[in-house]
Amino acid sequence: MRIDHTHKSWLVASLAILGFSAVLYGFYRVPTSTGSSSGKSMGGTALGLTFGVIGFAFMIFAGLLGARKKVPVWRVGRAQTWMRGHLWLGLLSLPILVLHSGFRFGHGLTAVLMTLLIIVVASGLFGAALQHYMPRVMTREVTMETIYEEIGHVRAQLLEEAEELIAKAAAVPEKAAAAGAADSTATATAAMADEAAPLRNFFINELKPFLDKPAARGSALGDAAQARSAFVHLRTLVPPAIHTAIDDLENICEEERQLTLQSRLHVWLHGWLLLHIPLSLALILLGAVHALMALRY
Repeated sequence: MRIDHTHKSWLVASLAILGFSAVLYGFYRVPTSTGSSSGKSMGGTALGLTFGVIGFAFMIFAGLLGARKKVPVWRVGRAQTWMRGHLWLGLLSLPILVLHSGFRFGHGLTAVLMTLLIIVVASGLFGAALQHYMPRVMTREVTMETIYEEIGHVRAQLLEEAEELIAKAAAVPEKAAAAGAADSTATATAAMADEAAPLRNFFINELKPFLDKPAARGSALGDAAQARSAFVHLRTLVPPAIHTAIDDLENICEEERQLTLQSRLHVWLHGWLLLHIPLSLALILLGAVHALMALRY
């Protein structure tokens, strides 16, 4: 989700709500004529309870975004509106609930809730920043982007294509040797047939391991500059007739590096949800427990 001019109204509304809430809190905290403010805990006052209800309602709304995605019949309203509400109301819940607590961290369940709230909001902001910048990074860096779920299949195809190229390239000098066998010595014929040996060795020792496990560290082919040097050197070891196959193999390596980069960026783009979602659910459940306990006692 890009944070652009369409978020302006949400920003203005959030600032207005926060400003109005801060003014109300300030009036409540103004010292009385005796020189002291109300000694009652903020959370137990009518205003404090109002802040608590509003903050918890914002949390519920933010949590409903996931339910809306999972349950088709709940898809009311535009997805972008829900996303913006999730971001801004979820963010606004933090200062509203801080006002509810009277700027006290508390202890026991209250302290756990405040800790969870800070972590959830911080992880949400981190995720929003990733979703704002990462698509542009992927567009710029991953020029051969594919469907993420198809990456494993594409990798298998790349390895199969590389094996076919090696087999065809190895046959080129062998055909040339066979054609010249009538007027060449046996030694010269064997030498011509073995001209593809450097290519086969390169495939076995470097290229195939890289395509099998592209994420493994230590492979020179995982770095574009080192891979370029390796292929330049390989071209000096084989006849020009095989250079076209080497060009294709170099393109396969580049595509594999693109797939690896896309996988890594995908983890960054979605991995934060592994922290954000379960902690959000825990926050809502414990918040409901806190509310019930407050009303009961």
